[in-house]
Amino acid sequence: MSFRAALAAARTGTNTPDALEDLARAALAEAEEEAALALVQPAAERLRSARLWQWTGLLHRSLGQLTEAMAAFATAADLAPADPLIAHGRARAALEAGVDARGLFEAALRLSPSGEVWLGWCAAHYAMGEGALALDRLSGLLAGSPQWAAGHVHYAQLAAMCGRAADAMATIQPALARAPTDPSLWDAALQILNRAERFDEAWQLADQAIAATRDESRFALARAAALSDSRRDDQAGPAFARLGEPRHVHHAVLLARHLVRVGNLGALGQLADRWLHGDDAHLFWSYAAIAWRQSGDPRWEWLEGQDGMVQVLELSGTVDFGAVAADLRRIHARSGRFLDQSVRGGTQTDGPLFSRIEPSIRQLRAAIVTAVEEYRAKLPPPDPTHPMLLHARDRPIRFAGSWSVCLTGQGFHSQHVHPQGWISSALYVDLPARLDGSEGWLTLGQPQDSLGSGLEPFRTVEPKVGRLVLFPSMMWHGTIPFAAGERLTTAFDIAPPR
Repeated sequence: MSFRAALAAARTGTNTPDALEDLARAALAEAEEEAALALVQPAAERLRSARLWQWTGLLHRSLGQLTEAMAAFATAADLAPADPLIAHGRARAALEAGVDARGLFEAALRLSPSGEVWLGWCAAHYAMGEGALALDRLSGLLAGSPQWAAGHVHYAQLAAMCGRAADAMATIQPALARAPTDPSLWDAALQILNRAERFDEAWQLADQAIAATRDESRFALARAAALSDSRRDDQAGPAFARLGEPRHVHHAVLLARHLVRVGNLGALGQLADRWLHGDDAHLFWSYAAIAWRQSGDPRWEWLEGQDGMVQVLELSGTVDFGAVAADLRRIHARSGRFLDQSVRGGTQTDGPLFSRIEPSIRQLRAAIVTAVEEYRAKLPPPDPTHPMLLHARDRPIRFAGSWSVCLTGQGFHSQHVHPQGWISSALYVDLPARLDGSEGWLTLGQPQDSLGSGLEPFRTVEPKVGRLVLFPSMMWHGTIPFAAGERLTTAFDIAPPR
């Protein structure tokens, strides 16, 4: 049911719990949470309905209003203390708010000891500086449930965040020995190795997966990609050729990366022309940018070179960056480096930063929403054929992710893109006392070094405290290393409007 239909039914009917649940569900799908809250929350109060208080919590959580979400879930839990979904939602909201959620996850586990709740339990303990405890508990769970593929992937990520990236395969290797024909375990193991950029091991593991499962078709693409990533071009080329034309966008992207590496601009351009249509096109635009810029195709100017696509705004007069820096350093003291992130020589916070309830973070979030609205108003004219400019500009701002990075001497971000976002960012909270030349500058338009494209940045931006840089999420970006000191930033992705 669409939100409009659900709203009409709720307004003209009797506001039954079922009708209001339909309304809340549609509101979450179409980013209409505020309109739904105007009906759902009063009904929850009037009817003393645990279900409607749960939906109230979910709606507030989606809006980033975690104080209100926690209160709603607490009321729901009081009304239905044995409901496992309410208990889990309450614990999850507290975790995202940045408060101690360990006890709430313990309560949720007593009602439903599912894998998802256990992963939340681990995240809650990690957030409170107990990463080693969480890692040991997850290891024990996986010893008892060795075919829990998603659990092995989470273990690898948690190990990296705890400074033990070398142990990423510690649980899945014995699991594979016990269940060598389970393809989901081989998929998970390949995912871990690729995230960790252990590509030489990945293509060899793909060979082992094919031999163990006798299912070459399932692992042939992973093998070809790992051969390419490890720069075994003479083997990767024939491996991709045997796969034929891509039938899904994931295959097309991996092939595009190989074509960039070997400098086959003609094939790359033809591939781009075939995959820049449909629901998955957003995953391919960054490779079209490489093809068009390398070949001098004027479409690159249309894609990334228009005035207003990159904007620099100053927030120093609207935010107390000293308070923000103090809170972020406290969070970073319990943070690590993700297995699969672009951070080199630093730490990255876990969870949605802008859901936290510290006053400094709430002030920062509000200033950023205003800045994004200003950026959106200054974009080039709407263009239904352009991946950035086709979206409506009157919808509420929604964050697809938010985090902070603390880089130290020689730290940097490797070049990357955010294909699931619409608008991406860099905001400078604190910087080293001295940066020489272009140290620490943001680079835009330079593909990651491992692709070997030869393209240089088309723009660089000097970091300054309070400076916010906004740009299309499909645009390659990274940072130049710096010699010494601390570079503290926040970043976020704005979700495509719904």
